[in-house]
Amino acid sequence: MSARYALYYAPAPGEAWAEFGAHWLGRCAATGRSLAMPQVEGLPALEFARLTAAPRRYGFHATLKAPFRLVPGATPATLCAAVGDLAAGHAAFTLRPLRVVLLDDFLALVPAAADPRLDAIAADCVTAPDHLRAPLQPADLARRRAAGLDAREDELLQRWGYPWVLEQFRFHLSLSGALPDADRRHLAALTAAAQARLPADPPRFDAVCVFEETGPDADFRMIERIPLQS
Repeated sequence: MSARYALYYAPAPGEAWAEFGAHWLGRCAATGRSLAMPQVEGLPALEFARLTAAPRRYGFHATLKAPFRLVPGATPATLCAAVGDLAAGHAAFTLRPLRVVLLDDFLALVPAAADPRLDAIAADCVTAPDHLRAPLQPADLARRRAAGLDAREDELLQRWGYPWVLEQFRFHLSLSGALPDADRRHLAALTAAAQARLPADPPRFDAVCVFEETGPDADFRMIERIPLQS
């Protein structure tokens, strides 16, 4: 099966944070529609589109369980049922205020303070449905290891299919792809433009979203939004 699935946090379609993210990236992951992107002072439209191309394919989201293939016999419905079981064990909550930062080498939104509720639901999303995840293919394993993992990250990669989980997890919503030195000249303009467009109130974490990539390099689409306890 060539399709891959992922468990993401994504704001509810139609809400202010979803609209911000969809327009910033130029694509709505819930509908698949292309959208008008903001004009950033001093940054040509084509350049802005290039800098946001990497996260555009995935949609506006924060990763809870990174993309994976299903084991033989499992279906998207099987996965959604497992996510429903874990979601029932977590109450919805309001995220801490989000701020725009350079995270490693890309621009992202991160909470202003640590939140154990985020860590708990992310850990559940990694572990609870993992019996439905097919083992990594050799090419995927090599691609992950090319990032230069330490011993613990490699251990997590082999056990859970992704190195930045559990104590290595950092909740974030990507606003750009990698920004090498040549692109850092745009950092101030990108940061200011994103910060100026953020909705006033922090978003709610009220659902775990199942995203699907139907084939290699296809755009990820939200196929199910499974609510937490209200």
